[in-house]
Parts: sequence; structure tokens; C-alpha cells
Amino acid sequence: MLRVNNLNVSIDNKEILNDFDLEVNPGEIHAIMGPNGVGKSTLSRVLMGDSNYKVNNGEIIFLGKNISKMSVDERARLGIFIAYQHPQEIEGVSNVDFLKEALKSKTDSPINLYEFAKETEKLTDKLKLNKNMLYRNINTGFSGGEKKKNEILQMRLLKPKLIILDEIDSGLDVDSLKVVSTNVLEYIKENKDTSIIIITHYPRILEYIKPDFVHILKAGKIVKTSDVSLAFQIEKEGFENIGTNDIKENK
Repeated sequence: MLRVNNLNVSIDNKEILNDFDLEVNPGEIHAIMGPNGVGKSTLSRVLMGDSNYKVNNGEIIFLGKNISKMSVDERARLGIFIAYQHPQEIEGVSNVDFLKEALKSKTDSPINLYEFAKETEKLTDKLKLNKNMLYRNINTGFSGGEKKKNEILQMRLLKPKLIILDEIDSGLDVDSLKVVSTNVLEYIKENKDTSIIIITHYPRILEYIKPDFVHILKAGKIVKTSDVSLAFQIEKEGFENIGTNDIKENK
């Protein structure tokens, strides 16, 4: 599904990712954890094609294609989706118009408006969102939880192959976290080859969406890989004692 080889990334002449490697197979769930400022969110943005970051070396292979030089929209059409930690507010564009245009762009074909309306209403119910939010400007005036649920609404409609959850649990209360996690799990149950990368500081979301692998990122590279028990070890002991001597080969 995804293979990242020897990736070196900088911004404003500061190196963030350093010889970073990662392999994600179809149907796998990977969690990436680490202290603040080690490159977790940088990784998510680079995978999505954020032009603010400079790729100095390495390659990103997705579904057998080198996407390192592809634009954001090209990667999205291939099936990469990112749910942002801080979703942007966009004045003058309603949720429903945005979703229709995104679907048209991805499928490159007309949308059945009846089926679209039926599906969006069903998903807003599952996400416990007020249906009026479909007709409001994107994320404008939304609470933190509503913004995150709106990201998952987009995810479910666009049906990606690789989902990147960039600190989706940040700012969510317990009830909203359950709703978001339930919808993600339902989606991957229906789309078994879908892969997920969860970027998080805390193991709270991993209690619901259980990863196959947990990676610890420090100094711009993965320094340890294990199963979900590693996340709960970090919760008790912190990141300080996880160092370069713990490097393991990615699975």
C-alpha cells in the first residue's frame, strides 16, 4: 500500500525527518507516537503533499507509484485522505457543496443527487451531527468535536484507501471519541484493504482503534516498533527512555 524510503524533509532550512522509513500493507493500522516537535504532523503533511515542506531525499511509493512529486489533489484522487488536527474554517463554501465537488473531482463523473443526499443524511446520523451543518460554511462556528466529526464525514463519503488521522483525538470528549472511532472502524470493516496511520500523543484512541504496529518517532526517525502494548508502556513511563538503541526494523 505505502512504502516510505529514506525520506529526508525540511522546512525553513530545518531538517524535520531524517532517513525516515515506513511500510504499510493493505488492511494494516499503524500508530505513530512521539514527543512534541519530532516530526509526526510533518509526516502526515508530507504524505499528503504539502508544498511548504521540502523533500530533500527519499521517495514515497503509494500503490506502486512514486508520488513524491504529485500534488495534493493528485494524491487525493489516488485514495489518500488526511483528517487534520486543526481543520480549517472556510467562509462562503457550504459543507454539502464542498462534498459534492470533491466527489465529482474524484470520480470524474456526475453525482446521483438522490443517492448523495441519502448517504450524507445517513452518515450525519451515525456521526451524531445536526443535518443543518451540511448547509453551513465549512467548519465555521463548529465546536472542536463537530470539526473532527466533519472530517470523518468527508472520509466516509470519499472512500479513501489510506487514511491518516493526525491527532484526531485532540480536543475530543469521551462520547465524541467513541463516535469518531466507531465510524472509522465501521468504514474499515466495510473496506478491508483500507490502511490507517494514526498520529497521536496518547493511547486513548488506540483503546478503540487497535493498531497492528506502534512506532515511536524521535529525532526525525522511527526508533522503536512494537505492538499496542508499547503505547500503554509510554503512557506509564513517558518517551524519555525510548532512544536510538531501541531501533527495530519496520515490519
